Amino acid sequence: MRILGIDPGLTRCGIGVVTAGPGRTVAFEHVEVLTSPSTAAQPERIHRIGSSIERLLEGDRPDAIALERVFAQDNVASVMGVAQISGVVMYLAEQRGIPLALYTPNEVKAQVTGYGSADKSQVTTMVTRLLRLQAPPKPADAADALALAITHAWHLGRGGAANRAEGQPSTGAAETPAQRAWRDAEQKLGRRRGARS
Repeated sequence: MRILGIDPGLTRCGIGVVTAGPGRTVAFEHVEVLTSPSTAAQPERIHRIGSSIERLLEGDRPDAIALERVFAQDNVASVMGVAQISGVVMYLAEQRGIPLALYTPNEVKAQVTGYGSADKSQVTTMVTRLLRLQAPPKPADAADALALAITHAWHLGRGGAANRAEGQPSTGAAETPAQRAWRDAEQKLGRRRGARS
């Protein structure tokens, strides 16, 4: 099964493809980082990244897509770019009937390194080791995309659903602390928005 991992972003969008084998075996297939210049107009940047993702989906079509879950942070401009590209990915996946799964960064770190608060270098080291790569994938967006694909491969290997909504625990598993924290933060943010309107 071919799994496409996407670490969404408007300036840099990480793309990683792995093939899932029996058990927890994963094999490297492809990695790249799509870019758009910060000097270009927003619609042009979205189109540039979106067209590149569309090209990947029209080629050797993946069986599933693993996408990093968007979460509101203090840097609203950065979050907006991530959300816009995430929307493009969701649209393209739905249009083609490709199952899509969403994972929080902490879920991916916990799966790949065994530690939900791992730093980027630890994720990169484990991705390099798990995929038996000659050199670490760079920049970090590339390693993160591969980590997303690995996480989803393992989720499917445990009998998890191909379509996985945000905050949905893996099959047969209780909600993780990371999922609980994200759900609580989103509910809190929703209450704040409701109070302003």
